[in-house]
Amino acid sequence: MSDYRRYFVRGGTYFFTVVTERRASLFADEKAREILGNVLRESVIWRPFKVLAIVLLPDHLHAIWQLPAGDDKYDIRWNWIKRQFTMRWLRTGGREQRRRRSRIRERRRGIWQRRYWEHLIDDEYDLENHVDYMHYNPVKHGYVKRPRDWPESSFHRWSMLGHYDLDWGRSYIPVELPGNAGE
Repeated sequence: MSDYRRYFVRGGTYFFTVVTERRASLFADEKAREILGNVLRESVIWRPFKVLAIVLLPDHLHAIWQLPAGDDKYDIRWNWIKRQFTMRWLRTGGREQRRRRSRIRERRRGIWQRRYWEHLIDDEYDLENHVDYMHYNPVKHGYVKRPRDWPESSFHRWSMLGHYDLDWGRSYIPVELPGNAGE
């Protein structure tokens, strides 16, 4: 087993990739998107943080969060989000991936991959690269021809703020970020 350690910085800005179990296209379902949206909004109230950017694809999501000064507890937030989503999704009759005996023994559901990937944003250049990467992700995966055509994305907000023109991503291809090649 790998010796993976998370990096916690108070007030840090983080890029996350969170994936469904076995890459199930869970978020192709409108009800799943609605539940996740509600849970994310509640999590910001429960334990404040800023969502700087987000994109939701059928089987995973990318998000950039800025934590409050003095707070480095993104792990508590993700655990709560995943747990709340799972409970609400299953309560509405949503399906989960088949679970192996070890998952059942560990009382884990078949909704999310156990781990998620996080990266501490170093500076403005790093932030810009990660925001571009996530907003281009629906194009990279072949869902749309340009980022503006993907509705579950903060691209639209960033475009209204003047960061992108509406045709961005049609000809410009952002840099592939380290660690995301297998995404």
